[in-house]
Amino acid sequence: MQKIMLVTGASRGIGAETARLAAEAGYAVCINFHHSESEANKLLDALLASGATAIAVRADIGDESEVGRLFETIDGQLGPLTALVNNAGILEQQSDFENISLGRLQRILRTNVEGSFMCCQQAIRRMSTKHGGEGGSIVNLSSRAAVLGGPHEYIDYAASKGAIDAMTIGLSKELGEQGIRVNAVRPGLIYTDMHASGGEAGRVDRLKSGVPMRRGGLAIEVARVIMWLISEDASYTTGSFVEVSGGR
Repeated sequence: MQKIMLVTGASRGIGAETARLAAEAGYAVCINFHHSESEANKLLDALLASGATAIAVRADIGDESEVGRLFETIDGQLGPLTALVNNAGILEQQSDFENISLGRLQRILRTNVEGSFMCCQQAIRRMSTKHGGEGGSIVNLSSRAAVLGGPHEYIDYAASKGAIDAMTIGLSKELGEQGIRVNAVRPGLIYTDMHASGGEAGRVDRLKSGVPMRRGGLAIEVARVIMWLISEDASYTTGSFVEVSGGR
């Protein structure tokens, strides 16, 4: 039976690279996107042209009804889910903590925490042996910001990723006997479009001198770690965090 993976926020960056590697590894892939339809369709076309099985589904993972519809679409078009990569996440303009509005904090938590929470719930209902599933693997996207705190820039984003860390630990303990492994990666300074969303497209180049490896990372370097955690090569690994940060 073909393995099936959902990658949220997969239209570009780390999510897109993960979807490509998953397709190369023989997974049927669901590319989830919210706003970036053209990028998602371009990726979908490339995967289909390579002979992969793939679909692209628009869904706001911060909306419970849309999350439900996303998973039902996967059920109907691909089959029983075996792997979930909670990659979708947002941040807003760099700011000192005192200037972060409640509305901004709620937007960050809605996507980064509530979205991953709801996707995990839906995945568990399909993968858990308690519900008749065959097990599976979940990889959550945390961040080095969860450890470093994001001062003067993204303390709200860092806090959201701290919540992801706690959820990862709790779920790994709760689901271990149900055949589901739960791990997380903590990317550091990675060249993606997210930095532009925060108002500084060149942020990685500004900060890379403080990285022991003296460079920013690539999305594909994070995706390779995600795929290892998903794979059977990591069959005895759960509740673990892999830092993909060049030592920062």
